[in-house]
Amino acid sequence: MLLDTEGLVMGVRVHGANIADRDGAKLLLAKISEGLPRMEKVWADRGYNGKIGEWIKEQLGWALEIVKPPRRWVRVPPDEEPPPYPAGFIVLPRRWVIERTIAWIMRNRRMSRDYEFLSETTEALIYLAMIRLMLRRLANAGS
Repeated sequence: MLLDTEGLVMGVRVHGANIADRDGAKLLLAKISEGLPRMEKVWADRGYNGKIGEWIKEQLGWALEIVKPPRRWVRVPPDEEPPPYPAGFIVLPRRWVIERTIAWIMRNRRMSRDYEFLSETTEALIYLAMIRLMLRRLANAGS
């Protein structure tokens, strides 16, 4: 899924498990990139490290920023104390956006499990779930 900063779906590509996420991202971005003339940056998790960043820069002219958790081990001089590592759950910038959108989609009973035979059907149902969400928000904003 490609989302805007608010978590609304800009594009979806569902594929089989035999395609790596990085390759699936290329399929999605190549499909919808022409409709996004103002796009400049893409945030992704560490699963998208590697040559896909170069591909995005060369083919689309966008910057790819990988959101990483803080490093557990850092080098410090012998006379200094290392900075403390945060305890418990760590909120990473921009990572919660995709998780929140998936939670919104999963509120639709049909999307709780993948019963579909065709990946195109799943894509269409994701778009329908987001259209329903946006229409509900627009209706509530007008009243």
